[in-house]
Amino acid sequence: MNDPHTLIQRLYREYTGVDAVRIEPITGSGSSRRYCRLYDAQGHPFIGVEGDDVEENRTFIYLARHFGSHALPVPQVLAVDDSCCAYLQTDLGERSLYNAVSEGRTHGGQYSPKEIQLLTRAMRLLPRIQIEGAQGLDWKRCYPQPSFDEEGMMFDLNYFKYCLLKLKGVEFNEVKLQADFRQLVNDLCNSDDPQGFLYRDFQARNIILGPADEPQLIDFQGGRRGPIYYDLASFLWQASAQYPEDLRQQLIEEYCDAASQYITLPDVDTFRHRLMLFVFFRMLQVLGAYGFRGLHQRKQHFIDSLPQALRQANEVARQTDAPYPYIRMLLNNMETDDASRQEKKSATNLSPRSCHSSQTAPSQPLTISIWSFSYKKGIPEDTSGNGGGYVFDCRGSHNPGRYEEYKTLTGLDDAVIRFIEDDGEVPAFLQSIYRLADVHVQRYIERGFTSLCFAFGCTGGQHRSVYCAQHLAEYLRDKYPVNIHLCHREQGITTEWTTQS
Repeated sequence: MNDPHTLIQRLYREYTGVDAVRIEPITGSGSSRRYCRLYDAQGHPFIGVEGDDVEENRTFIYLARHFGSHALPVPQVLAVDDSCCAYLQTDLGERSLYNAVSEGRTHGGQYSPKEIQLLTRAMRLLPRIQIEGAQGLDWKRCYPQPSFDEEGMMFDLNYFKYCLLKLKGVEFNEVKLQADFRQLVNDLCNSDDPQGFLYRDFQARNIILGPADEPQLIDFQGGRRGPIYYDLASFLWQASAQYPEDLRQQLIEEYCDAASQYITLPDVDTFRHRLMLFVFFRMLQVLGAYGFRGLHQRKQHFIDSLPQALRQANEVARQTDAPYPYIRMLLNNMETDDASRQEKKSATNLSPRSCHSSQTAPSQPLTISIWSFSYKKGIPEDTSGNGGGYVFDCRGSHNPGRYEEYKTLTGLDDAVIRFIEDDGEVPAFLQSIYRLADVHVQRYIERGFTSLCFAFGCTGGQHRSVYCAQHLAEYLRDKYPVNIHLCHREQGITTEWTTQS
């Protein structure tokens, strides 16, 4: 099998004069670029990047060098292949702001003073990249557009239309929707808005914490000239962050204080009004992205995130009294429909129980027991007394547990889910299991059988097996009139779903 990083290895050898002692792949966050970490004999790391989009590569290289000339905290590009399909850069580290503030995020927005300090540093860095970074920048070298204009805004809104509304099967009036789109774009295009480098993807995953927890920036190759509000909206209203309103306001004040050292900002009311308009626009763009990743690419994390994103979009629309009645009606209807479906589904749920509780009586519908486990601790015992069932070995796929940032997480956590789904091996593995399960579940129901088992094992029973068991359980729960007994054995988590008799 050919090494996927041959080009990077050759470039590393040309740059250093020796071969890398060790190469480790790095899972990306949805990009088509391929990353790896290369180590020299002293254990010093470099980052290797390969990408087939030459123009995008050239843009990153240009921007990194431009920002570096302004002493902004970005990677230094060390070497570029003649084809511009690969380059080496300095390694800023592995600890992202996203992981550093995970406690506050997972506890419903209860951020600690330390986490708030890290978020504050990110807010105060944003004006630097926007204003200092714009000085002397050749906008023509931005890709795919030099500026965020009406065409780009309409493209993002069409993303919402085609990747969410149409894929979700929402019926809508094209004429009325387009009229609201035109009005929104017209409102966004205000020549009085302060302009700068629009990062485009300013989020916690793209901020790496360096020495003394100073924030450093990556993945800015999609940036262009545009209004400063966009990045602030992207960061503070990210659906999964769950920043409470008082913390948002605190971070906005920090941003304004830092930005005012470079430019004159509008008065408070104008700033707030313009910001919230971009927040509403950003909500629509995010919904389109979730629709594409979830409904088109079938990535479960994004499907699961859609209801929360819809709630947030409706909340923003209510807060700002956004004057786009048809868009607001569609958002409200989608949230109402999702809530109705969730209520019907929740009506069949029971509370979690012990892994070793008794099985359903024979007169009940088919009960499917699904387990995640560690091979080190043995295959789970079938307590139904019937024996048999299916055991699947997940150890052949890329293991998140090899990486420090995932070692304390499980296959139920967003970061691990993203790792697994972006890597692609496990979801492809699951597709074949879904097909197998469909055949046997249907046959068991037809023959009146009362129990069936599926078990997924991996090294620690923490990441891959948990992801597979959880997703098979949800797949079968939503498709068949069966009872589901789900047990993540090594995590001590057990859940049951029961069907209506």
